[in-house]
Amino acid sequence: MDGKALFPPAATGRRNFMRQACSTALLGAGGLALASCGSTGGGPAAHVAASFGHGVASGDPLTDRVILWTRVTPRPAPQGQAADVAVRWYVATDPAMQSLVAAGTAITSAAIDFTVKVDATGLLPGRVYYYQFAADTVKSPVGRTRTLPRADARQVRLAVFSCANYPAGYFNVYADAAQRDDIDVALHIGDYIYEYESDGYACDRAEELGRVSEPRALLLHLDDYRRRYAQYRTDPDLQALHASVPFITVWDDHEFADDAWRDGSADHVSSRQGPFSLRKAAAMTAYHEWLPIRAPDPSTPEKIYRSFDFGSVLSLHMLDTRLIGRDQQLVLASYYDEQHRFDAEKYHRDLRSPHRTMMGSEQMAWLESQVAASRARWQMLGQQVLMARMEYPTAVAMGECNCTDFAALKRRAACDPASVGERERRWLAAPTLPCYLDSWDGYQNDRELVFAMMQRHRKNMVVLAGDSHNAWASDLHDAQGRQVGVEFATASVSSPGMEGAYPDRDPDDVAAMMVDLIAPLYYAQTSKRGYMVVTATHEQVRCDWRFVDTVFDRRYTAATERSLRTLAGPGNRKLEECTG
Repeated sequence: MDGKALFPPAATGRRNFMRQACSTALLGAGGLALASCGSTGGGPAAHVAASFGHGVASGDPLTDRVILWTRVTPRPAPQGQAADVAVRWYVATDPAMQSLVAAGTAITSAAIDFTVKVDATGLLPGRVYYYQFAADTVKSPVGRTRTLPRADARQVRLAVFSCANYPAGYFNVYADAAQRDDIDVALHIGDYIYEYESDGYACDRAEELGRVSEPRALLLHLDDYRRRYAQYRTDPDLQALHASVPFITVWDDHEFADDAWRDGSADHVSSRQGPFSLRKAAAMTAYHEWLPIRAPDPSTPEKIYRSFDFGSVLSLHMLDTRLIGRDQQLVLASYYDEQHRFDAEKYHRDLRSPHRTMMGSEQMAWLESQVAASRARWQMLGQQVLMARMEYPTAVAMGECNCTDFAALKRRAACDPASVGERERRWLAAPTLPCYLDSWDGYQNDRELVFAMMQRHRKNMVVLAGDSHNAWASDLHDAQGRQVGVEFATASVSSPGMEGAYPDRDPDDVAAMMVDLIAPLYYAQTSKRGYMVVTATHEQVRCDWRFVDTVFDRRYTAATERSLRTLAGPGNRKLEECTG
């Protein structure tokens, strides 16, 4: 967007109009500080010249409002003066910012990392708006946003992203999406940042690409997380996408720590790094500061599950399957005894235990109330991890046979049954085994509760997932084998996928092998970076998987590789090929 758009003169008649038209909440970190439109939020702010080097963003649109975000980088104030910065904001119906419909002033300071969040209200449904910030004589770029539609909406189009690792490559995926003009909302379903140290995960080419993580150490404290967000938000492609479309986000583990759960994570060592509760609180504070999210309950910043209604087409329920209710993950290796015998009975009993939760009872009850009240054709769950059953053959899970050899065995058994030995027949006859225990496979009772909920209320369900760095599409079946919906899972923005595990194999063969090994899996793409474009109408939900050919060069090409859909109604709710 053009950052040189001019503001209109402050006419006396227009001031009165704005006071009446704009009822605004100015949000501090986590949405804790509230003020009405035009309020200074306290004492006078220092007039400190600032810049807007982290761009602008909008998010959490409703039919009459949207969150507007920016961050100012102030010049150092003279010693003894107040550190507060007054930031003016404007909303208009045109990109030249001439036809204003709302305006106000927000106060920011070092206490909230000089971020600004405004809940701009009094807007009209289904409209495109433009917004801009100013501090002193410095103006921000102009951003573009959109409110949610009225009940008579006919189509909704979402772009879905996950797993953006700054040192792993350029954000060409964001760049491609930013060039589109047909996206209503961008969904980011987790791993917006990564918390690793600069010589940690997927950083082999970071120096070459000029993308070494800052700060260099593992993120532990509030300033660490703030600095990492600040680095990400200097990326021009991420800035361009934020400026072009409103975001709806939820966190996953890497906004906190690897494989995080309610009270810890797989790599957090309290004896060296301090209590996990302090690290979680620091990460949560930075998330609310840097993302254009509206906290449903400002007094409870860990509560971010919330719903968005796109008219009669779609109800989008954004879930937190990562922190607020998740019990610690099970570990497959712990089910071996001293004689290396695997206790399959106890393993399955623990996986299905009603005492293990991923969402927590409060969030589950909230989801049921939202689903029951929704009159939309589609119930869509925007959440972090794979809900589909991703179970491997027992022989593969136990390390007796690798994926490649087992897939070859299945083909040989189909063509030449006489060639299969007794041990191989046992492998083929054995049940499959859940192994990806950070996903819904590790919390099977909660999964069944969601499935039963959708069946009880006779809803059409589509699940969106990320986290795995690979693209997947699966049919969703309950424990009795009944079809209950579908899942579309996006590839990563830049984090590497399964290609590293099979460096000498054709990636298409690897993806085909996964589809062959995992029964509910319909489609896989395990080697490319990309995103999903999900289009919902009253008749269908279509998913187009779009991929870039590289994240190691600013020059790239992008293409839609696969398109699948699901139709509404109890006889449908399953994956099928698109017909046009």
